[in-house]
Amino acid sequence: MKAIDKSLQAADRLQQRRTVLAFPVAVWSKFNDDQAGNLAALISYYAFAAIFPLLLILVTVLNIVLRNDPQLQQDLINSALAQYPVVGQQIKANLGSISGTGLPLIIGIIFLLLGARGVAGAMQNAMCVVWGIPKERRPGFPLSIAWSLALVLSIGIGFIATTFLSGLAGGAGHVLTGAGAYVATVAVSLVVNLGMFWLGFRLATFFQVRWRDLRTGSAIAAVCWQALQVAGGYVVSHQLHRASELYGTFGIVLGLMAWLFLQSEVTLYAAEIDVVLARRQWPVSILPAPVTEETPAAMTEEKEQERPAIPGPRGHAEGPEHVGHNGAAGWFSRARRAVGRR
Repeated sequence: MKAIDKSLQAADRLQQRRTVLAFPVAVWSKFNDDQAGNLAALISYYAFAAIFPLLLILVTVLNIVLRNDPQLQQDLINSALAQYPVVGQQIKANLGSISGTGLPLIIGIIFLLLGARGVAGAMQNAMCVVWGIPKERRPGFPLSIAWSLALVLSIGIGFIATTFLSGLAGGAGHVLTGAGAYVATVAVSLVVNLGMFWLGFRLATFFQVRWRDLRTGSAIAAVCWQALQVAGGYVVSHQLHRASELYGTFGIVLGLMAWLFLQSEVTLYAAEIDVVLARRQWPVSILPAPVTEETPAAMTEEKEQERPAIPGPRGHAEGPEHVGHNGAAGWFSRARRAVGRR
Protein backbone atom coordinates (compact mmCIF):
# COMPACT_ATOMS: atom_id res chain seq x y z
CA MET A 1 0.00 0.00 0.00
CA LYS A 2 2.85 2.39 0.77
CA ALA A 3 4.28 1.88 -2.72
CA ILE A 4 0.90 2.70 -4.27
CA ASP A 5 0.54 5.80 -2.07
CA LYS A 6 4.01 7.02 -3.05
CA SER A 7 3.22 6.52 -6.73
CA LEU A 8 -0.03 8.45 -6.42
CA GLN A 9 1.69 11.27 -4.57
CA ALA A 10 4.41 11.46 -7.23
CA ALA A 11 1.79 11.60 -9.99
CA ASP A 12 -0.09 14.30 -8.08
CA ARG A 13 3.03 16.44 -7.68
CA LEU A 14 3.82 16.00 -11.38
CA GLN A 15 0.41 17.20 -12.56
CA GLN A 16 0.54 20.18 -10.20
CA ARG A 17 3.91 21.30 -11.60
CA ARG A 18 2.80 21.22 -15.25
CA THR A 19 0.04 23.56 -16.36
CA VAL A 20 -0.85 21.39 -19.34
CA LEU A 21 -1.88 18.70 -16.86
CA ALA A 22 -2.92 20.84 -13.89
CA PHE A 23 -5.52 22.89 -15.77
CA PRO A 24 -7.67 20.02 -17.13
CA VAL A 25 -7.38 18.24 -13.78
CA ALA A 26 -8.66 21.39 -12.04
CA VAL A 27 -11.59 21.66 -14.47
CA TRP A 28 -12.44 17.99 -13.96
CA SER A 29 -12.17 18.37 -10.18
CA LYS A 30 -14.45 21.41 -10.09
CA PHE A 31 -16.95 19.67 -12.37
CA ASN A 32 -17.15 16.84 -9.84
CA ASP A 33 -17.25 19.18 -6.83
CA ASP A 34 -20.21 21.05 -8.34
CA GLN A 35 -21.94 17.74 -9.16
CA ALA A 36 -22.34 19.15 -12.66
CA GLY A 37 -23.25 15.73 -14.04
CA ASN A 38 -26.52 15.89 -12.09
CA LEU A 39 -27.08 19.45 -13.32
CA ALA A 40 -26.53 18.29 -16.91
CA ALA A 41 -29.07 15.50 -16.42
CA LEU A 42 -31.61 18.05 -15.16
CA ILE A 43 -30.97 20.32 -18.15
CA SER A 44 -31.36 17.44 -20.60
CA TYR A 45 -34.64 16.42 -18.95
CA TYR A 46 -36.13 19.91 -19.31
CA ALA A 47 -34.65 20.22 -22.81
CA PHE A 48 -36.43 17.02 -23.80
CA ALA A 49 -39.70 18.47 -22.47
CA ALA A 50 -39.11 21.81 -24.24
CA ILE A 51 -37.87 20.62 -27.62
CA PHE A 52 -41.29 19.81 -29.04
CA PRO A 53 -42.99 23.10 -27.99
CA LEU A 54 -40.08 25.11 -29.40
CA LEU A 55 -40.07 23.20 -32.68
CA LEU A 56 -43.84 23.62 -32.83
CA ILE A 57 -43.39 27.39 -32.52
CA LEU A 58 -40.72 27.32 -35.24
CA VAL A 59 -42.95 25.41 -37.66
CA THR A 60 -45.89 27.73 -36.95
CA VAL A 61 -43.83 30.88 -37.52
CA LEU A 62 -42.38 29.49 -40.75
CA ASN A 63 -45.89 28.58 -41.97
CA ILE A 64 -46.92 32.21 -41.48
CA VAL A 65 -43.82 33.99 -42.73
CA LEU A 66 -43.01 31.67 -45.66
CA ARG A 67 -46.54 30.74 -46.65
CA ASN A 68 -45.77 31.36 -50.32
CA ASP A 69 -42.52 29.40 -50.35
CA PRO A 70 -43.17 25.87 -49.05
CA GLN A 71 -39.85 24.60 -50.38
CA LEU A 72 -37.88 27.06 -48.26
CA GLN A 73 -40.07 26.10 -45.31
CA GLN A 74 -39.09 22.48 -45.65
CA ASP A 75 -35.41 23.35 -46.13
CA LEU A 76 -35.32 25.40 -42.93
CA ILE A 77 -37.23 22.77 -40.96
CA ASN A 78 -34.84 20.09 -42.20
CA SER A 79 -31.89 22.29 -41.21
CA ALA A 80 -33.36 22.75 -37.72
CA LEU A 81 -33.98 19.03 -37.30
CA ALA A 82 -30.45 18.34 -38.49
CA GLN A 83 -29.39 19.61 -35.04
CA TYR A 84 -30.64 16.22 -33.80
CA PRO A 85 -28.89 13.56 -35.89
CA VAL A 86 -30.82 10.43 -36.89
CA VAL A 87 -33.78 11.15 -34.58
CA GLY A 88 -34.57 14.42 -36.40
CA GLN A 89 -36.60 12.70 -39.09
CA GLN A 90 -38.55 10.78 -36.45
CA ILE A 91 -39.40 14.09 -34.79
CA LYS A 92 -40.47 15.58 -38.11
CA ALA A 93 -42.88 12.73 -38.76
CA ASN A 94 -44.77 13.55 -35.55
CA LEU A 95 -44.53 17.35 -35.67
CA GLY A 96 -47.53 19.58 -36.44
CA SER A 97 -48.25 23.28 -36.08
CA ILE A 98 -50.49 25.54 -34.01
CA SER A 99 -53.89 26.01 -35.61
CA GLY A 100 -55.75 29.31 -35.61
CA THR A 101 -54.86 32.91 -36.30
CA GLY A 102 -54.77 36.20 -34.44
CA LEU A 103 -55.29 36.11 -30.69
CA PRO A 104 -55.61 32.30 -30.32
CA LEU A 105 -52.30 31.87 -32.13
CA ILE A 106 -50.57 34.45 -29.91
CA ILE A 107 -51.98 32.85 -26.75
CA GLY A 108 -50.86 29.40 -27.92
CA ILE A 109 -47.32 30.65 -28.59
CA ILE A 110 -47.16 32.37 -25.17
CA PHE A 111 -48.23 29.20 -23.35
CA LEU A 112 -45.70 27.15 -25.28
CA LEU A 113 -42.95 29.61 -24.33
CA LEU A 114 -43.97 29.45 -20.67
CA GLY A 115 -43.90 25.67 -20.84
CA ALA A 116 -40.46 25.70 -22.43
CA ARG A 117 -38.87 28.03 -19.88
CA GLY A 118 -38.08 25.08 -17.60
CA VAL A 119 -34.90 24.38 -19.57
CA ALA A 120 -33.88 28.04 -19.12
CA GLY A 121 -34.42 27.78 -15.36
CA ALA A 122 -32.35 24.60 -15.19
CA MET A 123 -29.55 26.23 -17.18
CA GLN A 124 -29.61 29.36 -15.00
CA ASN A 125 -29.46 27.27 -11.84
CA ALA A 126 -26.54 25.25 -13.22
CA MET A 127 -24.59 28.36 -14.19
CA CYS A 128 -25.21 29.94 -10.79
CA VAL A 129 -23.93 26.79 -9.06
CA VAL A 130 -20.86 26.72 -11.30
CA TRP A 131 -20.06 30.39 -10.63
CA GLY A 132 -21.07 30.24 -6.96
CA ILE A 133 -23.83 32.85 -7.24
CA PRO A 134 -25.96 32.52 -4.05
CA LYS A 135 -29.74 32.52 -4.16
CA GLU A 136 -29.86 35.92 -2.47
CA ARG A 137 -28.24 37.48 -5.55
CA ARG A 138 -30.58 35.79 -8.04
CA PRO A 139 -33.77 37.56 -9.18
CA GLY A 140 -36.96 36.39 -7.53
CA PHE A 141 -40.51 36.15 -8.81
CA PRO A 142 -41.68 37.64 -11.20
CA LEU A 143 -38.30 38.80 -12.55
CA SER A 144 -37.12 35.19 -12.69
CA ILE A 145 -39.79 34.46 -15.32
CA ALA A 146 -38.63 37.45 -17.39
CA TRP A 147 -35.00 36.26 -17.24
CA SER A 148 -36.01 32.72 -18.22
CA LEU A 149 -38.04 33.96 -21.19
CA ALA A 150 -35.17 36.22 -22.25
CA LEU A 151 -32.83 33.23 -22.25
CA VAL A 152 -35.34 31.08 -24.18
CA LEU A 153 -35.86 33.82 -26.78
CA SER A 154 -32.15 34.55 -27.20
CA ILE A 155 -31.28 30.86 -27.66
CA GLY A 156 -34.35 30.37 -29.87
CA ILE A 157 -33.51 33.34 -32.11
CA GLY A 158 -29.90 32.18 -32.32
CA PHE A 159 -31.11 28.69 -33.18
CA ILE A 160 -33.34 30.06 -35.98
CA ALA A 161 -30.53 32.31 -37.23
CA THR A 162 -28.12 29.36 -37.30
CA THR A 163 -30.70 27.33 -39.19
CA PHE A 164 -31.42 30.11 -41.71
CA LEU A 165 -27.79 31.07 -42.38
CA SER A 166 -26.73 27.44 -42.62
CA GLY A 167 -29.47 26.91 -45.19
CA LEU A 168 -28.28 29.90 -47.19
CA ALA A 169 -24.66 28.78 -47.01
CA GLY A 170 -25.64 25.29 -48.07
CA GLY A 171 -27.58 26.77 -50.97
CA ALA A 172 -24.49 28.56 -52.21
CA GLY A 173 -23.39 25.33 -53.85
CA HIS A 174 -24.53 26.76 -57.20
CA VAL A 175 -21.57 29.13 -57.17
CA LEU A 176 -19.06 27.47 -54.86
CA THR A 177 -17.72 23.97 -55.04
CA GLY A 178 -19.15 21.31 -52.78
CA ALA A 179 -16.24 21.67 -50.36
CA GLY A 180 -16.60 25.46 -50.38
CA ALA A 181 -20.31 25.30 -49.54
CA TYR A 182 -19.63 22.86 -46.70
CA VAL A 183 -16.88 25.06 -45.23
CA ALA A 184 -19.14 28.11 -45.49
CA THR A 185 -21.91 26.26 -43.66
CA VAL A 186 -19.59 25.22 -40.85
CA ALA A 187 -18.02 28.70 -40.53
CA VAL A 188 -21.37 30.52 -40.43
CA SER A 189 -22.82 28.11 -37.89
CA LEU A 190 -19.70 28.40 -35.74
CA VAL A 191 -19.82 32.21 -35.63
CA VAL A 192 -23.53 32.32 -34.82
CA ASN A 193 -23.15 29.62 -32.17
CA LEU A 194 -20.32 31.60 -30.57
CA GLY A 195 -22.50 34.69 -30.26
CA MET A 196 -25.45 32.60 -29.01
CA PHE A 197 -23.40 30.92 -26.27
CA TRP A 198 -21.76 34.19 -25.22
CA LEU A 199 -25.11 35.93 -24.79
CA GLY A 200 -26.70 32.82 -23.27
CA PHE A 201 -23.97 32.46 -20.62
CA ARG A 202 -24.33 36.13 -19.77
CA LEU A 203 -28.10 35.85 -19.36
CA ALA A 204 -27.83 32.59 -17.41
CA THR A 205 -25.61 34.32 -14.83
CA PHE A 206 -27.98 37.32 -14.61
CA PHE A 207 -25.31 39.71 -15.90
CA GLN A 208 -23.24 39.13 -12.74
CA VAL A 209 -20.22 37.77 -14.63
CA ARG A 210 -18.17 39.95 -16.94
CA TRP A 211 -18.29 39.44 -20.71
CA ARG A 212 -14.55 38.77 -20.91
CA ASP A 213 -14.79 36.01 -18.31
CA LEU A 214 -17.26 34.15 -20.53
CA ARG A 215 -15.61 34.39 -23.93
CA THR A 216 -13.30 31.35 -23.65
CA GLY A 217 -16.05 28.99 -22.55
CA SER A 218 -18.38 30.35 -25.23
CA ALA A 219 -15.81 29.68 -27.95
CA ILE A 220 -15.11 26.17 -26.63
CA ALA A 221 -18.82 25.38 -26.39
CA ALA A 222 -19.42 26.62 -29.95
CA VAL A 223 -16.55 24.52 -31.34
CA CYS A 224 -17.63 21.43 -29.38
CA TRP A 225 -21.23 21.76 -30.53
CA GLN A 226 -20.05 22.11 -34.12
CA ALA A 227 -17.91 19.00 -33.70
CA LEU A 228 -20.89 17.17 -32.23
CA GLN A 229 -22.92 18.11 -35.29
CA VAL A 230 -20.26 16.58 -37.52
CA ALA A 231 -19.76 13.42 -35.46
CA GLY A 232 -23.23 13.29 -33.96
CA GLY A 233 -24.64 11.09 -36.67
CA TYR A 234 -22.36 8.23 -35.74
CA VAL A 235 -22.78 8.75 -31.98
CA VAL A 236 -26.57 8.85 -32.01
CA SER A 237 -27.01 6.14 -34.63
CA HIS A 238 -24.77 3.80 -32.60
CA GLN A 239 -26.67 4.56 -29.40
CA LEU A 240 -30.01 4.36 -31.21
CA HIS A 241 -29.17 1.01 -32.80
CA ARG A 242 -28.35 -0.54 -29.44
CA ALA A 243 -31.36 1.01 -27.72
CA SER A 244 -33.78 0.06 -30.49
CA GLU A 245 -32.80 -3.59 -30.24
CA LEU A 246 -33.78 -3.57 -26.56
CA TYR A 247 -36.60 -1.04 -26.34
CA GLY A 248 -38.05 -0.75 -29.84
CA THR A 249 -39.75 2.61 -30.42
CA PHE A 250 -38.66 3.86 -27.00
CA GLY A 251 -35.10 3.59 -28.27
CA ILE A 252 -35.69 6.82 -30.21
CA VAL A 253 -36.53 8.60 -26.95
CA LEU A 254 -33.42 7.19 -25.28
CA GLY A 255 -31.26 8.22 -28.20
CA LEU A 256 -32.58 11.78 -28.05
CA MET A 257 -32.07 11.91 -24.26
CA ALA A 258 -28.48 10.69 -24.65
CA TRP A 259 -27.82 13.36 -27.28
CA LEU A 260 -29.27 16.15 -25.11
CA PHE A 261 -27.30 14.98 -22.09
CA LEU A 262 -24.07 14.97 -24.10
CA GLN A 263 -24.74 18.54 -25.26
CA SER A 264 -25.56 19.67 -21.72
CA GLU A 265 -22.44 18.09 -20.25
CA VAL A 266 -20.19 19.65 -22.90
CA THR A 267 -21.75 23.07 -22.22
CA LEU A 268 -21.17 22.81 -18.46
CA TYR A 269 -17.58 21.70 -18.98
CA ALA A 270 -17.07 24.86 -21.06
CA ALA A 271 -18.58 26.95 -18.24
CA GLU A 272 -16.27 25.28 -15.69
CA ILE A 273 -13.29 26.21 -17.87
CA ASP A 274 -14.35 29.86 -17.64
CA VAL A 275 -14.52 29.70 -13.84
CA VAL A 276 -11.13 28.01 -13.44
CA LEU A 277 -9.53 30.53 -15.81
CA ALA A 278 -11.15 33.61 -14.26
CA ARG A 279 -10.29 32.61 -10.68
CA ARG A 280 -7.02 30.79 -11.43
CA GLN A 281 -8.16 27.71 -9.54
CA TRP A 282 -5.27 25.49 -10.55
CA PRO A 283 -3.29 23.50 -9.63
CA VAL A 284 -5.32 21.32 -7.28
CA SER A 285 -4.53 18.02 -5.65
CA ILE A 286 -6.27 14.89 -6.86
CA LEU A 287 -5.64 13.10 -3.58
CA PRO A 288 -8.04 13.32 -0.62
CA ALA A 289 -7.06 15.53 2.28
CA PRO A 290 -5.44 13.66 5.18
CA VAL A 291 -7.78 12.83 8.06
CA THR A 292 -6.57 14.05 11.47
CA GLU A 293 -7.51 11.95 14.48
CA GLU A 294 -8.65 13.78 17.60
CA THR A 295 -7.76 12.57 21.09
CA PRO A 296 -10.65 11.24 23.20
CA ALA A 297 -10.20 14.11 25.68
CA ALA A 298 -10.46 16.74 22.95
CA MET A 299 -13.54 15.07 21.48
CA THR A 300 -15.18 14.91 24.94
CA GLU A 301 -14.43 18.57 25.63
CA GLU A 302 -15.82 19.58 22.22
CA LYS A 303 -19.02 17.63 22.86
CA GLU A 304 -19.40 19.23 26.30
CA GLN A 305 -19.08 22.71 24.74
CA GLU A 306 -21.70 21.88 22.12
CA ARG A 307 -24.28 20.69 24.68
CA PRO A 308 -27.21 23.14 24.89
CA ALA A 309 -27.99 24.95 28.12
CA ILE A 310 -30.64 23.23 30.23
CA PRO A 311 -33.06 25.41 32.22
CA GLY A 312 -32.76 25.03 35.97
CA PRO A 313 -35.58 24.77 38.48
CA ARG A 314 -35.88 28.57 38.69
CA GLY A 315 -35.85 29.08 34.93
CA HIS A 316 -32.18 30.03 34.70
CA ALA A 317 -30.13 28.48 31.92
CA GLU A 318 -27.53 26.08 33.24
CA GLY A 319 -24.54 24.87 31.27
CA PRO A 320 -22.99 21.40 31.45
CA GLU A 321 -21.22 22.19 34.68
CA HIS A 322 -24.53 23.01 36.39
CA VAL A 323 -26.42 19.91 35.37
CA GLY A 324 -27.21 17.77 38.39
CA HIS A 325 -25.58 20.30 40.77
CA ASN A 326 -28.75 21.31 42.60
CA GLY A 327 -29.42 20.55 46.26
CA ALA A 328 -26.88 18.83 48.55
CA ALA A 329 -25.01 17.18 45.70
CA GLY A 330 -24.56 20.53 44.02
CA TRP A 331 -23.39 22.18 47.29
CA PHE A 332 -20.87 19.37 47.87
CA SER A 333 -19.38 19.63 44.36
CA ARG A 334 -19.08 23.43 44.62
CA ALA A 335 -17.36 23.16 48.02
CA ARG A 336 -14.89 20.61 46.67
CA ARG A 337 -13.96 22.89 43.76
CA ALA A 338 -13.49 25.81 46.19
CA VAL A 339 -11.10 23.76 48.36
CA GLY A 340 -9.19 22.70 45.28
CA ARG A 341 -8.69 26.32 44.20
CA ARG A 342 -7.13 27.13 47.59
